[in-house]
Amino acid sequence: VQLQASGGGLVQAGDSLKLSCTFSGGTFDHYNMAWHRQAPGKEREFVSAIPTTGVGAFYRDSVKGRFTTSRDNAERKLFLQMNSLKPEDTAVYYCAADYSISSVERNPQYWGKGTQVTVSS
Repeated sequence: VQLQASGGGLVQAGDSLKLSCTFSGGTFDHYNMAWHRQAPGKEREFVSAIPTTGVGAFYRDSVKGRFTTSRDNAERKLFLQMNSLKPEDTAVYYCAADYSISSVERNPQYWGKGTQVTVSS
């Protein structure tokens, strides 16, 4: 399985950004998918996950109501719509995949290369 996140950039606080993740090398709709992020000097943290069906996405508290995760199983893509961005959202964002919904949140088997999101105040 290969994953590649894209769509990051430099934005101002309050702006929106949509990240994408392309999936290859496996059967996309067999995998639960997640977004994680790592800010400078901090450990990587879970952001959001979405089950194989695309129903029932869940989020860390700090992004609830601002971020929306979705997936297109036909296109084999994962998305993260980020609204009302804050400087504390600045991080490298990674997409991840695992057969297990609990593992994709805690310790995914597959990681993609990240995309940098920088939010200026």
